[in-house]
Amino acid sequence: MPTVPPASKAAGRTAADVPALLERGRTLAMPVLRAAIGRLAPPMDTVAAYHFGWIDAQGRPADGDGGKAVRPALAVLSAEVTGAAPEVGVPGAVAVELVHNFSLLHDDLMDGDEQRRHRDTVWKVHGPAQAILVGDALFALANEVLLELGTAEAGRAARRLTTATRALIDGQAQDISYEHRDRVGVEECLEMEGNKTGALLACASSVGAVLGGADPRTADTLEKYGYHLGLAFQAVDDLLGIWGDPAATGKQTWSDLRQRKKSLPVVAALAADGPASEQLAEILAADAGSSDFAHFSEEEFAARAALIEQAGGREWTAQEARRQHTIAIEALDAVDMPDRVREQFTALADFVVVRKR
Repeated sequence: MPTVPPASKAAGRTAADVPALLERGRTLAMPVLRAAIGRLAPPMDTVAAYHFGWIDAQGRPADGDGGKAVRPALAVLSAEVTGAAPEVGVPGAVAVELVHNFSLLHDDLMDGDEQRRHRDTVWKVHGPAQAILVGDALFALANEVLLELGTAEAGRAARRLTTATRALIDGQAQDISYEHRDRVGVEECLEMEGNKTGALLACASSVGAVLGGADPRTADTLEKYGYHLGLAFQAVDDLLGIWGDPAATGKQTWSDLRQRKKSLPVVAALAADGPASEQLAEILAADAGSSDFAHFSEEEFAARAALIEQAGGREWTAQEARRQHTIAIEALDAVDMPDRVREQFTALADFVVVRKR
C-alpha cells in the first residue's frame, strides 16, 4: 500500500508520464553533472562518483541507484514555463542536485547512517574526512556551474540557490537540536522541515524558469509550489522513516526512531491527548537518558512505533502530506503556463505523496 493514499481529486486526474519526466531530468542533467564531478581533485572525484552510484567501493563501474531525480525533473520542467527549451534549465538542475547531495553526504555522517540507496554511505567506506570534503566541494561546484554561464539570469539563480542552501543548513541544525529536546512543537517541526526540504525543492521548481528569464513574481510563485511540495515530500519521508520497508527505502527498520528524530509523526503523537501519547512521552524521556540506545531490540522500536500510531501521529502526518500537496497544486493557478507543463507539475506533486521510498 502507498504510504499516503491519494486524495480523491488526485486519484481521478489523468497523470502525465512521471517515470518519463524523471528520466528526462536525469538524462539531461547527467552529462553536465559528470563533467562537474570530473573537475574535482583526486580522490574526491572517485569518492563523489561512488556516492552517485557510478562506481562501487573498489572503483569498478556500477549502475547504482542515483535517487528519484525529482529535483532535476522540476528544474528542467520549470524552464518550460517561460517558453524556453528544457535544456535551459539543465545548469539549474545540476546545481540543485549538487547541493542536495552535499547535504546527503553531511547528513549521513551527522546521523550515523551506514546505508543509503542500498549501499554503504561515503563516510562508512571512505571515512568522515572525505565525506566532509566532498560535500563541501559539491556545494562549491553548484555555484560554479551556475555562475560560469555569465548571464544576469544565472546571477539571480545563484542568489536563490544560495538562499535555499542557507535555509537547508538552518533546517539541519534545527533537526539536530531537536533530537536533544523532550518536546518539540508541531509548528517548530514544520518550520524545520520547510527549511531542510522545502527550501531546496522550492529552488528546484523555479531555477529553470529564472534561467529562462521569468519575472520575480512567477519565480516566487513557483517557489511556493515547490516549498509546499517539499513539506509534503518530507511528511512522506517521515512516515517512511518509521514504517518504510527497508527493501524499498535502503535504510534500517525504524531508522528515524533509532536516531531519536523528532519527526512529524512523533511530534504529532506527543501533542495529542490520551494514554498512548502519555506513555510515549514517558518512554522517549527515558530514552533520552539511555546510554545503550543503539542496542535496543527490534521489539522495543516496534513498541514505540505502535504507540505513535495509536496516538494518531501516523494518520495526522498522512493528512498533513495531503494538505501540503493541495496547497502546492493550488499555487500553480497563479502562473500562466502551457497546459501540458501544468499537468506535469501536478503529476510530479502526485508522485511525491504516493511513493514507497
